[in-house]
Amino acid sequence: MTRRERLMATLNGKPVDRPAVCFYELNGTDQNPNDTDEFNIFNHPSWKPLLDLTRDYTDRIVMRPMKFANPHQSIRDLSAFHKTRLANGKLQMDYTYTLGEKTFTYRDVREPDVDTIWNVSCVFKDEDDLEYYLSFPDERKTPVADIEHILETERQLGDAGIVCIDIASPLCEVAQYFDMPDYLVIANSNRPLFHKALARAAERILREVEAFAQAAPGRLWRIYGPEYASAPFLPPQLFYEYVIQYDKPIVDAINRSGGFARIHSHGNLRGIIDYIAAAGYAGIDPVEPPPQGDMELCEVRQKIGSDMVLFGNIEISEIETLDEKAFTARVKDAIRNGYSKEGRGFVLMSTACPLGRVLSPKTVRNYEIMVEAVNQF
Repeated sequence: MTRRERLMATLNGKPVDRPAVCFYELNGTDQNPNDTDEFNIFNHPSWKPLLDLTRDYTDRIVMRPMKFANPHQSIRDLSAFHKTRLANGKLQMDYTYTLGEKTFTYRDVREPDVDTIWNVSCVFKDEDDLEYYLSFPDERKTPVADIEHILETERQLGDAGIVCIDIASPLCEVAQYFDMPDYLVIANSNRPLFHKALARAAERILREVEAFAQAAPGRLWRIYGPEYASAPFLPPQLFYEYVIQYDKPIVDAINRSGGFARIHSHGNLRGIIDYIAAAGYAGIDPVEPPPQGDMELCEVRQKIGSDMVLFGNIEISEIETLDEKAFTARVKDAIRNGYSKEGRGFVLMSTACPLGRVLSPKTVRNYEIMVEAVNQF
């Protein structure tokens, strides 16, 4: 089978020649070792063997956002932006968002040798800020999907993989307005206000998904952010209220287009898995093993594996720290418990990606073991 055929058969619950293997955000397309920008960690020589392995031997899933000819203007889009190079080499990005008579400020920081952006302060500080924001009407427009970037990525991939359309859940959009402690206070203590914010975000996101799914049917989608409402952050009932109630119409729209909606939720699943099972998702990631999660992969397979593709189960910490013998046993265990000839399928996948500029030989070797293991299955 080609890599594309293998992934599509997995999504459709059809037989495959071997389990698929994916390195998550490492996709052989977006990581450019020739880009000399000092914030591009992938130009370090230690990355080349892993990037070559990813491009040539993994079942590539390339994540892409929705785009529109008439895009919604988010808070970040409407913010004034100023960046400062700090003495320690970090890049500080300051944003100013003016709405009516109020001005909000927030800040991000980026380090040259770490491939992530840290939100060190968020746009809203308390529920009064959220109330004020919601007092202004949201723009309403009929989204006009622009899928050229999807088609171009698929042309680049050929038979090597598939595109995954990547979107934030309504919960993720609202939760990211706040620092984590402030979000938890409001989500727990002022549910009517929080629902008001979620309903507003969900109404717009649903319209966008309906338009985009109609223009780009039959694709895999990832909906990220539901973990904001999983244990230990919020109780299962609030996961149902804040995730399932607002995600399900989005999932239904994807399903109607012949697409496959995958829920992305780190951490504990035991208290929420029944809600997830009933919502119509076609897949789930990253299915973290204990102690990062609270369910073994075999339990998740038994609970929902007949209806959902299981993606993941290999922690990045295991890739970076386990010796070859221990990691080989760990990977084989994941394949044995995740893969089934019956049910929707399994994609062996890391739960995250390395963030540092210099990769250790152990890390590269353990990624090689993931590829070897599926081919020896």
